[in-house]
Amino acid sequence: MEKRGTCGVQDADASEVYREGELIACPQCDALYRVVPLAHGERAQCVRCGTVLISTRNRAFVRVIALAITVVILMIAATIFPFLSVSVAGLTNSSSVLDAALAFAGGPMFGLSLAVAALIVAIPILRAALVIYVLTPMAFGRAPWPGAIPAFRFSEALRPWSMAEIFVIGVAVALVKVADLARIGFGPAFWFFAALVVVIVLKDGYMNRWTVWKALDQQDRS
Repeated sequence: MEKRGTCGVQDADASEVYREGELIACPQCDALYRVVPLAHGERAQCVRCGTVLISTRNRAFVRVIALAITVVILMIAATIFPFLSVSVAGLTNSSSVLDAALAFAGGPMFGLSLAVAALIVAIPILRAALVIYVLTPMAFGRAPWPGAIPAFRFSEALRPWSMAEIFVIGVAVALVKVADLARIGFGPAFWFFAALVVVIVLKDGYMNRWTVWKALDQQDRS
Protein backbone atom coordinates (compact mmCIF):
# COMPACT_ATOMS: atom_id res chain seq x y z
CA MET A 1 0.00 0.00 0.00
CA GLU A 2 1.00 3.56 -0.44
CA LYS A 3 1.42 5.87 2.52
CA ARG A 4 -0.36 9.24 2.53
CA GLY A 5 1.16 11.54 5.12
CA THR A 6 1.79 9.36 8.15
CA CYS A 7 -0.78 6.82 7.13
CA GLY A 8 0.21 3.31 7.92
CA VAL A 9 0.38 0.36 5.65
CA GLN A 10 3.11 -2.21 5.42
CA ASP A 11 3.66 -5.13 3.08
CA ALA A 12 2.73 -8.44 4.64
CA ASP A 13 5.31 -11.21 4.72
CA ALA A 14 3.70 -14.59 4.09
CA SER A 15 6.06 -16.22 6.58
CA GLU A 16 4.74 -14.11 9.43
CA VAL A 17 1.72 -15.10 11.48
CA TYR A 18 -0.75 -12.34 12.28
CA ARG A 19 -3.75 -12.21 14.51
CA GLU A 20 -7.14 -12.12 12.83
CA GLY A 21 -8.00 -8.68 11.47
CA GLU A 22 -4.42 -7.52 10.82
CA LEU A 23 -4.42 -8.33 7.10
CA ILE A 24 -6.30 -6.70 4.26
CA ALA A 25 -6.45 -7.81 0.63
CA CYS A 26 -6.94 -5.43 -2.29
CA PRO A 27 -10.35 -6.19 -3.86
CA GLN A 28 -8.99 -5.42 -7.33
CA CYS A 29 -5.61 -7.16 -7.55
CA ASP A 30 -5.59 -9.35 -4.38
CA ALA A 31 -2.37 -7.84 -3.05
CA LEU A 32 -2.05 -8.57 0.67
CA TYR A 33 -1.06 -5.94 3.23
CA ARG A 34 -0.73 -5.56 6.96
CA VAL A 35 -2.92 -2.82 8.38
CA VAL A 36 -1.43 0.01 10.42
CA PRO A 37 -3.75 2.46 12.26
CA LEU A 38 -4.56 5.62 10.32
CA ALA A 39 -5.14 9.13 11.59
CA HIS A 40 -8.14 11.20 10.51
CA GLY A 41 -7.86 12.39 6.93
CA GLU A 42 -5.33 9.72 5.92
CA ARG A 43 -5.87 6.82 3.58
CA ALA A 44 -4.18 3.58 2.60
CA GLN A 45 -3.79 2.90 -1.10
CA CYS A 46 -2.63 -0.22 -2.95
CA VAL A 47 0.75 0.40 -4.59
CA ARG A 48 0.02 -2.16 -7.30
CA CYS A 49 -3.28 -0.89 -8.74
CA GLY A 50 -3.99 2.35 -6.83
CA THR A 51 -7.24 1.19 -5.21
CA VAL A 52 -8.05 3.03 -1.98
CA LEU A 53 -8.39 0.32 0.67
CA ILE A 54 -8.82 2.32 3.88
CA SER A 55 -9.75 5.96 4.35
CA THR A 56 -10.70 7.96 7.38
CA ARG A 57 -13.16 10.84 7.26
CA ASN A 58 -14.82 12.75 10.05
CA ARG A 59 -18.48 11.74 10.52
CA ALA A 60 -18.30 9.48 7.47
CA PHE A 61 -21.10 7.24 8.77
CA VAL A 62 -23.45 10.21 9.15
CA ARG A 63 -22.70 11.36 5.60
CA VAL A 64 -23.30 7.89 4.19
CA ILE A 65 -26.62 7.65 6.06
CA ALA A 66 -27.70 11.05 4.72
CA LEU A 67 -26.81 10.02 1.17
CA ALA A 68 -28.62 6.69 1.57
CA ILE A 69 -31.77 8.50 2.72
CA THR A 70 -31.42 10.78 -0.30
CA VAL A 71 -31.22 7.72 -2.56
CA VAL A 72 -34.50 6.38 -1.16
CA ILE A 73 -36.28 9.74 -1.56
CA LEU A 74 -35.01 10.31 -5.11
CA MET A 75 -35.86 6.78 -6.21
CA ILE A 76 -39.42 7.01 -4.88
CA ALA A 77 -39.85 10.40 -6.58
CA ALA A 78 -38.38 9.04 -9.82
CA THR A 79 -40.96 6.23 -9.92
CA ILE A 80 -43.92 8.54 -9.29
CA PHE A 81 -43.30 11.49 -11.62
CA PRO A 82 -43.14 11.30 -15.45
CA PHE A 83 -39.73 10.30 -16.77
CA LEU A 84 -39.95 11.03 -20.50
CA SER A 85 -42.55 12.24 -22.94
CA VAL A 86 -42.50 11.45 -26.66
CA SER A 87 -44.42 13.53 -29.19
CA VAL A 88 -45.00 12.29 -32.74
CA ALA A 89 -47.50 13.72 -35.26
CA GLY A 90 -49.35 15.63 -32.57
CA LEU A 91 -49.63 12.61 -30.25
CA THR A 92 -47.88 12.72 -26.88
CA ASN A 93 -47.19 9.87 -24.50
CA SER A 94 -45.52 10.12 -21.08
CA SER A 95 -44.15 7.30 -18.94
CA SER A 96 -42.47 6.90 -15.58
CA VAL A 97 -39.51 4.72 -14.68
CA LEU A 98 -41.84 2.08 -13.29
CA ASP A 99 -43.94 2.16 -16.48
CA ALA A 100 -40.81 1.53 -18.54
CA ALA A 101 -39.68 -1.32 -16.26
CA LEU A 102 -43.09 -3.01 -16.36
CA ALA A 103 -43.76 -2.37 -20.06
CA PHE A 104 -44.10 -6.11 -20.78
CA ALA A 105 -45.80 -7.08 -17.53
CA GLY A 106 -48.98 -8.20 -19.25
CA GLY A 107 -47.41 -10.73 -21.61
CA PRO A 108 -45.02 -13.67 -21.61
CA MET A 109 -42.16 -11.32 -20.64
CA PHE A 110 -43.64 -10.75 -17.18
CA GLY A 111 -40.59 -12.26 -15.46
CA LEU A 112 -38.24 -9.99 -17.40
CA SER A 113 -40.31 -6.94 -16.44
CA LEU A 114 -40.07 -7.87 -12.77
CA ALA A 115 -36.32 -8.39 -13.08
CA VAL A 116 -35.85 -4.97 -14.72
CA ALA A 117 -37.97 -3.29 -12.05
CA ALA A 118 -35.91 -4.99 -9.34
CA LEU A 119 -32.56 -4.04 -10.88
CA ILE A 120 -33.31 -0.35 -11.41
CA VAL A 121 -35.77 0.39 -8.59
CA ALA A 122 -36.11 -2.21 -5.84
CA ILE A 123 -32.46 -3.21 -5.35
CA PRO A 124 -31.08 0.37 -5.05
CA ILE A 125 -33.78 1.16 -2.47
CA LEU A 126 -33.10 -2.09 -0.59
CA ARG A 127 -29.34 -1.47 -0.53
CA ALA A 128 -29.84 2.05 0.79
CA ALA A 129 -32.26 0.80 3.46
CA LEU A 130 -29.81 -1.89 4.58
CA VAL A 131 -26.98 0.65 4.82
CA ILE A 132 -29.18 2.93 6.93
CA TYR A 133 -30.07 0.00 9.21
CA VAL A 134 -26.44 -1.03 9.67
CA LEU A 135 -24.80 2.37 10.13
CA THR A 136 -27.40 4.36 12.09
CA PRO A 137 -26.62 2.98 15.57
CA MET A 138 -22.86 3.05 15.00
CA ALA A 139 -23.01 6.66 13.81
CA PHE A 140 -24.31 7.57 17.27
CA GLY A 141 -21.83 5.40 19.15
CA ARG A 142 -24.24 2.57 19.92
CA ALA A 143 -24.08 -1.16 19.35
CA PRO A 144 -25.34 -2.38 15.95
CA TRP A 145 -28.92 -3.57 15.75
CA PRO A 146 -29.62 -7.32 15.53
CA GLY A 147 -28.71 -8.85 12.18
CA ALA A 148 -26.42 -5.97 11.17
CA ILE A 149 -23.65 -8.27 9.92
CA PRO A 150 -25.84 -10.38 7.56
CA ALA A 151 -27.66 -7.20 6.51
CA PHE A 152 -24.40 -5.51 5.46
CA ARG A 153 -23.19 -8.71 3.79
CA PHE A 154 -26.44 -8.88 1.81
CA SER A 155 -26.11 -5.21 0.85
CA GLU A 156 -22.62 -5.86 -0.52
CA ALA A 157 -23.83 -8.94 -2.40
CA LEU A 158 -26.51 -6.80 -4.09
CA ARG A 159 -24.06 -4.11 -5.19
CA PRO A 160 -23.27 -5.64 -8.64
CA TRP A 161 -27.02 -6.00 -9.28
CA SER A 162 -27.90 -2.37 -8.60
CA MET A 163 -28.08 -1.05 -12.14
CA ALA A 164 -29.46 2.46 -11.94
CA GLU A 165 -26.38 3.72 -13.79
CA ILE A 166 -26.84 1.13 -16.56
CA PHE A 167 -30.44 2.26 -16.99
CA VAL A 168 -29.30 5.86 -17.48
CA ILE A 169 -26.77 4.77 -20.11
CA GLY A 170 -29.46 2.76 -21.91
CA VAL A 171 -31.81 5.75 -21.87
CA ALA A 172 -29.07 7.96 -23.32
CA VAL A 173 -28.44 5.52 -26.16
CA ALA A 174 -32.17 5.27 -26.89
CA LEU A 175 -32.57 9.05 -26.93
CA VAL A 176 -29.78 9.40 -29.49
CA LYS A 177 -31.54 6.92 -31.78
CA VAL A 178 -35.04 8.42 -31.54
CA ALA A 179 -34.13 12.12 -31.35
CA ASP A 180 -34.53 12.55 -35.10
CA LEU A 181 -37.83 10.66 -35.21
CA ALA A 182 -39.78 12.29 -32.40
CA ARG A 183 -39.79 15.20 -30.00
CA ILE A 184 -38.43 14.16 -26.59
CA GLY A 185 -39.38 15.91 -23.35
CA PHE A 186 -37.71 15.34 -20.00
CA GLY A 187 -39.98 14.98 -17.01
CA PRO A 188 -39.09 15.65 -13.35
CA ALA A 189 -38.21 11.99 -12.82
CA PHE A 190 -35.44 12.22 -15.42
CA TRP A 191 -33.60 14.83 -13.36
CA PHE A 192 -34.34 12.94 -10.14
CA PHE A 193 -32.80 9.85 -11.67
CA ALA A 194 -29.75 11.76 -12.93
CA ALA A 195 -29.21 13.14 -9.44
CA LEU A 196 -29.77 9.66 -8.02
CA VAL A 197 -26.86 8.22 -9.99
CA VAL A 198 -24.53 10.93 -8.67
CA VAL A 199 -25.71 10.39 -5.09
CA ILE A 200 -25.17 6.62 -5.34
CA VAL A 201 -21.61 7.19 -6.54
CA LEU A 202 -20.96 9.60 -3.68
CA LYS A 203 -22.46 7.19 -1.14
CA ASP A 204 -20.31 4.29 -2.29
CA GLY A 205 -17.26 6.56 -2.36
CA TYR A 206 -17.77 7.83 1.19
CA MET A 207 -18.40 4.38 2.66
CA ASN A 208 -15.21 2.60 3.67
CA ARG A 209 -16.19 -1.04 3.83
CA TRP A 210 -13.13 -2.14 5.77
CA THR A 211 -14.01 0.33 8.54
CA VAL A 212 -17.61 -0.87 8.64
CA TRP A 213 -16.60 -4.53 8.83
CA LYS A 214 -14.05 -3.77 11.54
CA ALA A 215 -16.63 -1.90 13.63
CA LEU A 216 -19.17 -4.69 13.20
CA ASP A 217 -16.59 -7.32 14.09
CA GLN A 218 -15.52 -5.47 17.23
CA GLN A 219 -19.13 -5.10 18.36
CA ASP A 220 -19.82 -8.75 17.60
CA ARG A 221 -16.83 -9.86 19.71
CA SER A 222 -17.86 -7.65 22.61
